[in-house]
Amino acid sequence: MTKKDVLRRAKDSDIRFVRLQFNDIHGVIKNVAVPAKELEAALEGKVVFDGSSIEGFVRFEESDMYLSPDLGTFTELKGLDGGPPEGRLICDVHNPDGTPFEGCTRSALRRVVDEAAEMGFAVRAGAELEFFLFERSAEGQPTIHTTDRGSYFDLSPIDRGDVARRDMVLALEEAGIGVEATHHEVAHGQHEIDLATTSALALADAIVAARVAVKTVAARHGMFATFMPKPLAQQDGSGLHIAQYLERDNANAFFEDPEFARLSETGLSYIGGLLAHARAFTAIANPTVNSYKRLVPGYDAPSFVQWSQRAKSALVRVPSGRIELRSPDPSCNPYLALACIVKSGLDGVRRKLVPGDPVEVNVAQLSDDERAALGIEQLPASLQEAIVALDGDAVVRAALGDHSYHRFREAKLAEWEAYRTQVHAWELEAYLSL
Repeated sequence: MTKKDVLRRAKDSDIRFVRLQFNDIHGVIKNVAVPAKELEAALEGKVVFDGSSIEGFVRFEESDMYLSPDLGTFTELKGLDGGPPEGRLICDVHNPDGTPFEGCTRSALRRVVDEAAEMGFAVRAGAELEFFLFERSAEGQPTIHTTDRGSYFDLSPIDRGDVARRDMVLALEEAGIGVEATHHEVAHGQHEIDLATTSALALADAIVAARVAVKTVAARHGMFATFMPKPLAQQDGSGLHIAQYLERDNANAFFEDPEFARLSETGLSYIGGLLAHARAFTAIANPTVNSYKRLVPGYDAPSFVQWSQRAKSALVRVPSGRIELRSPDPSCNPYLALACIVKSGLDGVRRKLVPGDPVEVNVAQLSDDERAALGIEQLPASLQEAIVALDGDAVVRAALGDHSYHRFREAKLAEWEAYRTQVHAWELEAYLSL
C-alpha cells in the first residue's frame, strides 16, 4: 500500500480521525489521533511525541521522537464504540534523524524477522489468546466474580460472556484480523480467541489489537476483561500459546511430513533453541509477578523445560504442522516476546542444537533425581529468578537490544522489590496469630 492508497481509502470511507498507535516497553498501547486533514503529514513521519513520558523510552533531555506509520497496517475501525469511522495505523518509532529507535519494540521483532530472512526463512505464527470476563460491582469497579460456570468447550448455559466473545470476534474480523476459532476455556469465566497464522510481525500487531477489542467490547457488555495471567488461585491461568513454523520457498521447513508431525532437522534444531533459551526468555514472555503463579504443576501450564509430541503440560508441543510454545502469557509485550522466542529458535537452527527425545510422561510427578537424569530443568519460579536467567543469556539479550534490555530489567526489578516488601493477605492469615 502506498501513501496515495491510504489517503484515498481514508477519503472514500469518510474517515474523520486516524489513530497512530505504538507500544511502550511493557506492550501497553499508546496512540495519538490526528484529524483526516493532517493524515498526509502523519504519513510523512512528521508526528512528534515526548519519548521521555513513555515507559522505557528516553531521558528528558532526549524527549523528541517521531512516529513512522507502517502503511500496510492501515485499517478502518468500526463497531467498537458506535462513533464515526476512524482509521488506524501502527507505527514504528524513529529518532529525530530518521533512524529506527533502538527501544522501539516493534523494530526489535522486525530485526529478528530480517535475520530469519537472511537465513532463507519466513516466520509464520498464530496465537491462542486467553482471558477472563468478570462482573463489575454496583459502582462499576472490576471484580473477580463471575456467574459463568462453564468449562472447556461448553456451549450451555450461554451467558453474557459467550455473547460478548461473539461480538469480540466480529469486531476483530471487521478490523481485518483473522480468527480461526473461539471457545470457552477450562476455568469459570475464561475464554479463548485463536488468532490466525500470519507473519510474526502481523501476529504481534493482531495480539495488541485483540487486547484492545476484548476490553472495549467487554465494557460495552457491562463486563470487565482481564489478561492477568492468574486472577483465581484455584483455577487455570490464562496463556498465550504461540504456534509457529519457519517457511522456506513457500513450504513448511519444520516437517518432513506435516500430517504425521514428522520433524525435519530444522524443526528439531528450532526446538533445541527454544529449550536452550527458555529460562532466559521467560522474563519477557511472563513479565509480571503474577505470571509465576500460573507456571506451576497441576493447572495446565508448563513448569519444566521439556518437549513432547502430545503432553499438554509440556513447554513445547508438536501438533500437526507447527510447533507450539505454551509458556507465554497474555500480559507480555508480544513484539519483544516473539523477538526473543524466534531468536532462540533461529539460534538452535544455526547451531544445529539437538533437543533430545520427547518426554511424554507427566514430568511434575517425577522425582528430582529422575528429572535430572532426563536433563530436565525447571522454568524460573519467580520474576526475580527469571531476570537472573535473562542476565546470563547473550542471545536473548541481543534480541531485545541493549536499550530495551536495560530498561526492562530496571522496571521489572523495581516491580519485584515492590512486591517483595509488601505484607500480603496470605501472610497475615498464616502468621498473625502465631
